Amino acid sequence: MTTIRIPDDEACETYTEYLEAFLIWMQDAGYTDYTQKNYLSDVRHFLIALNERELNTVKKIHVMSFLSSARREGAGDATRNRKHAAVQCFFKALIELELLEHNPAFGIKKAKTETNRAPVYLDERQIGVFLEAVEGKYRGRNLAIFLLMAYMGLRVGEVHALNVSHYNAERRTLQVFGKGRKWRTLPVPEAVGGVLEEAIAQRLSPWTQREEALFVSQKGRRMSIRAIQQLAADTFDRFQQDLDPNQRIAYSSHKLRHSFATMLLRRGADLRTVQEMLGHASIQTTTVYTHVTNREKEEAMDRLDVKLPGDKGKNS
Repeated sequence: MTTIRIPDDEACETYTEYLEAFLIWMQDAGYTDYTQKNYLSDVRHFLIALNERELNTVKKIHVMSFLSSARREGAGDATRNRKHAAVQCFFKALIELELLEHNPAFGIKKAKTETNRAPVYLDERQIGVFLEAVEGKYRGRNLAIFLLMAYMGLRVGEVHALNVSHYNAERRTLQVFGKGRKWRTLPVPEAVGGVLEEAIAQRLSPWTQREEALFVSQKGRRMSIRAIQQLAADTFDRFQQDLDPNQRIAYSSHKLRHSFATMLLRRGADLRTVQEMLGHASIQTTTVYTHVTNREKEEAMDRLDVKLPGDKGKNS
């Protein structure tokens, strides 16, 4: 696990004790390194906006003002809601640690996000073309990473957290530590297993013998989430390099997970199975992948035999 440190920031010096307490609380609650970093960053920006105001005097209006400011600076609904969640979590932690008695972020409504928007995904042909764009000195490692996302539905954070011991070559299964600190066991497709075993055999020498990470960076440490995301971004750029810039889609590593879920459902897998494989806490989250394309809608319409008044006489 990465050691998260509080940045040395004069603007937040007044609140150092509270930030350290928040970090301890998140670590004890089992928040991922990724969430810890994001929440600390959001809370630091909020504290800077307070201009050294004492926390026990902070009101709901101050939180609203911070969120409105984020909006003006270009934050979308999801980013705005994450900042709100971070600040609310910060005050919740301080209350539980008996450092404060009131949560001024409580009761502020979330921004409404588009819940019915179909996720961006690649079809099976596009995934094949994307994988052809994987290149470089560590191609075997990188190919294994993308196969785990595209054909097993792993999140970036789950790939980041994988250890060598999580893969059972004999049973061809993978233990995945996902959201909510929950484990799930996934069967590994034979083709994916072959690439994964080759990547393990060619695994870079870790910086220390205690490093158990399945995917190691050239510096000998566990590959960071940011490094995996950048790796995906670079590969997607090559994947679309022949397209006009206006035709390119803003793909990200998470779109490979979307592609996996879409493929499963289109091949007849039931929602409950897909939910288990994706590690969703609620089946409602899985239903977003039941979208269909315009082409499929048109094909479905073409199957209809529309009868208009007078058609009976024409066809008899």
